[in-house]
Amino acid sequence: MARQKWWGRGLAVLAVLAVAGCSGVGTEGGTEGGADPKPSVSGGTGAGETDGGTGAGGGPPEHTGTLPGVPSAQTARQKLAGLDVAAQGSMTGYSREKFLHWAEQGENCDTREVVLERDGKDVRRNDDCRAVSGSWDSVYDDEKFTDSSDLDIDHMVPLANAWRSGAGKWTQERRAEFANDLTHPQLIAVSASSNRSKGDQGPDEWQPPAKAYWCVYGRAWVSVKSTYELTVTEAEKRELDEMLGTCES
Repeated sequence: MARQKWWGRGLAVLAVLAVAGCSGVGTEGGTEGGADPKPSVSGGTGAGETDGGTGAGGGPPEHTGTLPGVPSAQTARQKLAGLDVAAQGSMTGYSREKFLHWAEQGENCDTREVVLERDGKDVRRNDDCRAVSGSWDSVYDDEKFTDSSDLDIDHMVPLANAWRSGAGKWTQERRAEFANDLTHPQLIAVSASSNRSKGDQGPDEWQPPAKAYWCVYGRAWVSVKSTYELTVTEAEKRELDEMLGTCES
């Protein structure tokens, strides 16, 4: 699929972003964004290393489904040890509109539709790039769906959580990159009910009901926090360590 590249647009992009706006749907944990206006930027590639190569013991990679850039358990443990620990910051100034999404990705598609196709099976789109048929497995709760409207695109690290752990100091461009990141394990199609149950909570407050997914969830969460140099709380770090403990070694 063709994707528009937005690196280097500088002030022109920021001017567009400043007026575009984006209204959230549901609660914080990611956004069911079919009705969101689309800023004219594409999902960023982020920064930092991703590692989806080997399993926890250096052998074959563990199952991660379609989620991109998930590090091995061993790498995730190393990244977790390197994260800065700090209390959650203030929500002062936070707004979902400061994380503009869903971005245009070319061919009439936006970030939401790209993730729906990536995470689904036999997905068929209409001329507006809307998924009109297909099947999806929600890995958070082991539910199956055939209607894309029953799905939300979850931000692995929720927008408000990111704000409290460092994103409040970012540029508008950086926040748009974070909200539309298709390269790192930040976006995943899951049931709307599990996404909204998660809200903006960290792993110490909410865990996927399907415990078999804890290993991948912990690895993905650590990867995103490390990539974007976000902090973790003491409780968050302890729970992530427990989640990584469920990985095969």
